[in-house]
Amino acid sequence: MEPTVDPKAAQKPRTEETPLEAFSSICSVLVIGLFVLTFIFQNFVIPSGSMEKTLLIGDHVLVDRVTLAPPTRWAEWLLPYGHVKHGDIIVFYKPGEPNMFLVKRVIGMPGDRIHLVNGQVYRNGVALHEPFAQKRAPGDFNSYRDDFPAVSPQTDPDVTAEWAVSLPNHIQNGNLVVPPGKYFAMGDNRPLSLDSRYWGFVPRRNIVGRPLFVYWSFKMPADQEDKTTFGDHVAYFFHETLHFFTQTRWNRTFHMVN
Repeated sequence: MEPTVDPKAAQKPRTEETPLEAFSSICSVLVIGLFVLTFIFQNFVIPSGSMEKTLLIGDHVLVDRVTLAPPTRWAEWLLPYGHVKHGDIIVFYKPGEPNMFLVKRVIGMPGDRIHLVNGQVYRNGVALHEPFAQKRAPGDFNSYRDDFPAVSPQTDPDVTAEWAVSLPNHIQNGNLVVPPGKYFAMGDNRPLSLDSRYWGFVPRRNIVGRPLFVYWSFKMPADQEDKTTFGDHVAYFFHETLHFFTQTRWNRTFHMVN
């Protein structure tokens, strides 16, 4: 005789997600996503040509906000903090302008002696081999920019007032000496870049992170960063939408930044 099975016992009740549970799940995903985008990764758009050809105007980059961020004692055991090294490309708050992000390359670390001769960078007396650096055009010589720090900063209108006063205090035997806790950063497009030569050292606490890769690159006009009104932003949004396929630099998608 076959055993009888209770139909009610064989059928398991079908559980459906309640609206409250669905809302809770969505909130969990949003919180995790917000944490990742706020504390671990962040996207930035390159607005100027100061890092060409490493980074182009209109490159959208994903930035690692953990590795080079100033370490906190409570999270040292959990997060993979690293140290800033020569040649690192960093994202940081511009000294004196805490709401402006810049992207430059680390040339000098604490204790380094830096000077330029005809645009060539020397660190601790040794000329740097920099195949990524864009050189000036023949005849385009600027004594302050290219023989830094041999010429008084008062001669260049792009030098900030604070740096013009502070710069002489850091010069020894014709070299700029990088003080403790600070870094000397320059753009790869040396003739165009307004960098540490013009506004001074980057404090360690200002460093936000380092760009990992370009996830999207769009041919942005060079003067777009100067257009700041609401109407300008709306117009550019429609421009991107209309020309997404024709002006996207597809060959730069997932281009690693180094």
